[in-house]
Amino acid sequence: MATLFSRIIAGEIPSHKVAENEEFFAFLDINPVATGHTLVVPKLETDYIFDLDDGMLGRMMAFAKRVASAQKAAIPCKRIGLAVIGLEVPHAHIHLVPITKESDIYFDKGKLTPSQDELAETADKIRENLDLLS
Repeated sequence: MATLFSRIIAGEIPSHKVAENEEFFAFLDINPVATGHTLVVPKLETDYIFDLDDGMLGRMMAFAKRVASAQKAAIPCKRIGLAVIGLEVPHAHIHLVPITKESDIYFDKGKLTPSQDELAETADKIRENLDLLS
């Protein structure tokens, strides 16, 4: 059975896509800890990030770096925090979270509840900045 993220990549479940290439997909988290919280996933269904081969893991980080640069340009923040937790969905993924202080990336705090319109607007801003990096 396909994971939730594989179903999002396939378009079976709607998402606010930020970036995509032949190997990776980035989309906004619908339960973000901060505005612009983005998930980066490989299209290859792999449960644990450190089960990816070294080449793919390196390419995933390079893809995430490009997304993070666009996030930083689009969302007011000091940095883009990165977290790998991997317990919520059995599909390797990286959380990219715009942060100004350390507590901005705490996953046990209350989540934001943005509307679909707010998520769409945030995704648009990040994509626009991603296009400027090309």
